[in-house]
Amino acid sequence: MNTTCAIFLLSALAVALAGNAAAADRPDVNYDEAKVGELTLPDPLTFSNGKPVKNVKAWQQKRRPEIVKLFETHMQGRSPGKPAALSFQQIETDPQALGGKATRKQITVYFTADKTGPSMDILLYLPNQAIKPVPVFLGPNFGGNHAVNTDPGIKLSQRWMRDDKEKTVVNNRATEKARGKEAGRWPIETILDRGYAVATIYYGDLEPDSTNGWTQGIRGYYLAQQGKTEFAPDDWGAIGAWAWGLSRAMDYLETDRAIDASRVAIMGHSRLGKTALWAGAQDERFAIVISNDSGEGGAALSRRWFGETVGIMNKSFPHWFNDNYKRYSTNVPALPVDAHLLLALMAPRPVYVASAEEDRWADPRGEFLAAKNAEPVYRLFGLEGLGVSEMPGTNQPVGKTIGYHIRTGKHDVTDYDWAQYLNFADRHFNKTKR
Repeated sequence: MNTTCAIFLLSALAVALAGNAAAADRPDVNYDEAKVGELTLPDPLTFSNGKPVKNVKAWQQKRRPEIVKLFETHMQGRSPGKPAALSFQQIETDPQALGGKATRKQITVYFTADKTGPSMDILLYLPNQAIKPVPVFLGPNFGGNHAVNTDPGIKLSQRWMRDDKEKTVVNNRATEKARGKEAGRWPIETILDRGYAVATIYYGDLEPDSTNGWTQGIRGYYLAQQGKTEFAPDDWGAIGAWAWGLSRAMDYLETDRAIDASRVAIMGHSRLGKTALWAGAQDERFAIVISNDSGEGGAALSRRWFGETVGIMNKSFPHWFNDNYKRYSTNVPALPVDAHLLLALMAPRPVYVASAEEDRWADPRGEFLAAKNAEPVYRLFGLEGLGVSEMPGTNQPVGKTIGYHIRTGKHDVTDYDWAQYLNFADRHFNKTKR
């Protein structure tokens, strides 16, 4: 059974258009709330057979696995587990990095026994002044580990790099000019000053972000190991591969005595926000999950015809999700999952969703409504979700176990965003309240 979301219709026109707007995804882009129409969302607390979820045990043991399976089948695809031959090699340590503020570690993660096989690098900064073990923020980056800070000791990535205009994927190798390119999105010293470690992986270590990137990535490796040349309709996409890499980073963090592996927060931006959400949905070891401007396929409701749509995304980025997902490009209401179910999979762990006022492509209201409609599962655990009934104004963060803000500005990660994430983590990790 489905339940109807309590979404206010802005005009009589919305009622008239509701059927059309819900009937199929649109090839064009809509930014008019009056055209969104009424939405009916799958109920997180109703099994596929129509029976209600009555308690936490039923959620944890039956409904949650059912929803994960639906996402695997219809959207994200099936990912392999932890490799049997997984190993870690610490390739560099500097106990006086960043002017003595941090200890820098660089670790290579080998996915097979063959050290010439697939691998990824972790960059980890530990705050020298904090009492160990410390909590950590883990996130994937777009430009290579060397791009998150100007620190000259960070190893330059030797993987593929996207060109500066992000129009084509090329096999450029990183140069010194790329060092610190993404530093504005990674206020590492601020995070260290708050008593957190910072860990990051380059998403290109797992798979280049292109339609044929799988040929150079971990998905291609596993496909070959299975003796196949084509993916099944429910095999994993690139976002599944990048999320899988976050879990392998978590495998390492569990071995590092300087890290409190029970207090690991993952954060991702844009397509890597989608990645962080899927990683958190699958891997319950992540204690806090944070989505920054993740939009369609992430924290925004797909059933809302606003900004980017399933059809547009599948056309522009067909490699992100599995082939089954393409069935819903022109029939989104038939999709058995939506973003509120993805967020609900984090329960009872804290989850934070962030939007930007000028990032209408990512549908900020759709992100807020997904968070709002995940609340019933948190209430099942006796937890308060957002704690508000209406979408807040800009720069007014809200939320209890579910956090949300919409800030002024564009599609990006800013110091304001990080201030909210740090405050949220402080509260839930029982650190000093800021």
